[in-house]
Amino acid sequence: MERVNETVVREFVFLGFSSLARLQQLLFVIFLLLYLFTLGTNAVIVTTIVLDRALHTPMYFLLAILSCSETCYTFVIVPKMLVDLLAQKKTISFVGCAIQMFSFLFLGCSHSFLLAAMGYDRYMAICNPLRYTVLMGHGVCMGLVAAACACGFTVSLVTTSLVFHLPFHSSNQLHHFFCDISPVLKLASQHSGLSQLVIFMLGVFVLVIPLLLILVSYVRIISAILKIPSSIGRYKTFSTCASHLIVVTVHYGCASFIYLRPKTNYSSGQDTLISVSYTILTPLFNPVIYSLRNKEFKSALRRTIGQTLYSLN
Repeated sequence: MERVNETVVREFVFLGFSSLARLQQLLFVIFLLLYLFTLGTNAVIVTTIVLDRALHTPMYFLLAILSCSETCYTFVIVPKMLVDLLAQKKTISFVGCAIQMFSFLFLGCSHSFLLAAMGYDRYMAICNPLRYTVLMGHGVCMGLVAAACACGFTVSLVTTSLVFHLPFHSSNQLHHFFCDISPVLKLASQHSGLSQLVIFMLGVFVLVIPLLLILVSYVRIISAILKIPSSIGRYKTFSTCASHLIVVTVHYGCASFIYLRPKTNYSSGQDTLISVSYTILTPLFNPVIYSLRNKEFKSALRRTIGQTLYSLN
């Protein structure tokens, strides 16, 4: 820990799991298994979507992009966390911390807008079924993904620049297991009110705007579903949206708790627990919720496995 005020902080020390010192080896094993399972399921999803032509639809294209995004998101945080669980010195350089913050913000913000794009896809599929393939062509899907990435890149670049242009001269002990915004801001020697306002407004933009777009999509979806005369038809139609709704609820619930509350309510213990859920558990459950419980996907997976085994023989 660097105590001299004139000394610039050159590295940060992670203290996220310091209160669980005796359990860190057990946590390493648990998190490693969860991480490997997440990587495996996302790899299966992407491979199946690429190989099976029946899944070459806008919904599954966006799902493949989402799976790739979640894989990269966990790669930014989890491997370093696993190493630190076994290491005596749990440090990250100042530049490394900035790169990690930029990377996870870019992927996390893009994730929010991708969920909005998937909500729009469901709206088009249910409200315009006859023109769905035309209105959601490959060019439109690529445009939605590019727009999501552009928004994520812009927000992450501005936020990271504002955070790391603040002076860091006092403590370098980060009460977290990765370089999240609130724990890093807490270590800054001086705080700019304007910078904090801009960071908060960017958080509102990333979370509220996509959520409003999703709500608008679902208002129209529900309106269209209520016009279906058959209760079975209404159930089958709405069931195609259930997975998306569950993922949206989990994502925005966790993210809003972390990024849209007053900084006076900051609690490192609560944030660590919530952060574990959205960096490890959410990417684990999303593939299961979205694909592995989907009959169409499971049929495609069986075909892909059968074709692979046949080609090997």
